[in-house]
Amino acid sequence: MTVLRWVPVVSLLAWVWLTCCHGLFWRTDQRLPRRRPARPAPDRRWPSVAVVVPARDEAEVLPVSLPSVLAQRYPGEVRVILVDDHSSDGTGALARGLGAAGGLPLTVTTPPPLPDGWTGKLWALRHGVRLAGPVEYLLLTDADIAHGPGSLAALVEAAEQEGLDLVSQMARLRVATGWERLIVPAFVYFFAQLYPFRWSNRPGSRTAAAAGGCSLVRREALERAGGVSAIRGAVIDDVSLARAVKRAGGRIWLGLADRVDSVRPYPRLGQLWRMVSRSAYAQLRHSPALLLGTVLGLALVYLVPPVATAAGLLGGRPAVAAAGAAAWALMAGTFAPMLRYYRLPVAGAVLLPFTALLYLLMTVDSAVQHWRGRGAAWKGRTYSRPQES
Repeated sequence: MTVLRWVPVVSLLAWVWLTCCHGLFWRTDQRLPRRRPARPAPDRRWPSVAVVVPARDEAEVLPVSLPSVLAQRYPGEVRVILVDDHSSDGTGALARGLGAAGGLPLTVTTPPPLPDGWTGKLWALRHGVRLAGPVEYLLLTDADIAHGPGSLAALVEAAEQEGLDLVSQMARLRVATGWERLIVPAFVYFFAQLYPFRWSNRPGSRTAAAAGGCSLVRREALERAGGVSAIRGAVIDDVSLARAVKRAGGRIWLGLADRVDSVRPYPRLGQLWRMVSRSAYAQLRHSPALLLGTVLGLALVYLVPPVATAAGLLGGRPAVAAAGAAAWALMAGTFAPMLRYYRLPVAGAVLLPFTALLYLLMTVDSAVQHWRGRGAAWKGRTYSRPQES
């Protein structure tokens, strides 16, 4: 009983450390500056950009996302390249039709068959990057991402003014259904806890992360990092790209988006479950030891506080209940800013232990699927042994 009495105290101490000493991961202030659109100076030269959009069976979301890319207001030279990754739903033809309606110049292309050792998305990106030619920047954006009119200009301006080689924004995901509201904000919260944005943005820090849905990379920096080929087998390609650029001496920045939104719907739990579980075990480098540590860590940090609170109250142990309640309060308090960012009631922060339990189960399921040889399955492809860089 003495050991059990100390478990909620350890959980509380863990939350004190996470709140104060873990890169202030819970804050949502890492964002691009809000600027009023200004008329470009006549003598200012804006760098050339190619927007590369890998797309595989994206006919459902493309009518919403692609027009926002083609409508970008950018004072410099820019073109859009959509790489139709052997879709079976008419993605390529739909994209050509959307491009014919006007906007930025659009090229729709198809890469050669996928070779061994590559993930489909990175093979498509490599094809698009090669086709882009000698541009100064590449905006790598997913087919489900919609951009506000000034999104591209803001990304380039941040890169130029701050001397950044990679500027990435975590798109605001959809939270229309009950399951989305329960799981999506926690997804971004856990990502930020794993890769604190402040640490990632700090030159010299070992932490490096990006958001694959919206990443502007300086072409020179990408080539210095070995190009897309350097991360060709990575399932978690955004983090791998950030690591490669930072390892090659580049400066990177990651923040939350105000003008970039994901339009992909995940209305049911099963869809959200697959989104998380397909890459969770890859995140743990396919290590049983890291899996065990993650399960125990999630249980200690997220599940012990509410259990200790209830057990202490029911068992007449006020010290146990107080430690559990204090840890739970810190947990909810750090989650509240993310709920505000998603414009959701902060009262929902008390449900984070339940959401964490779901993520724990998703992570275990991800490992089970890998052990069964199914690996990271996505859009009809399975990557059983991705080669993370």
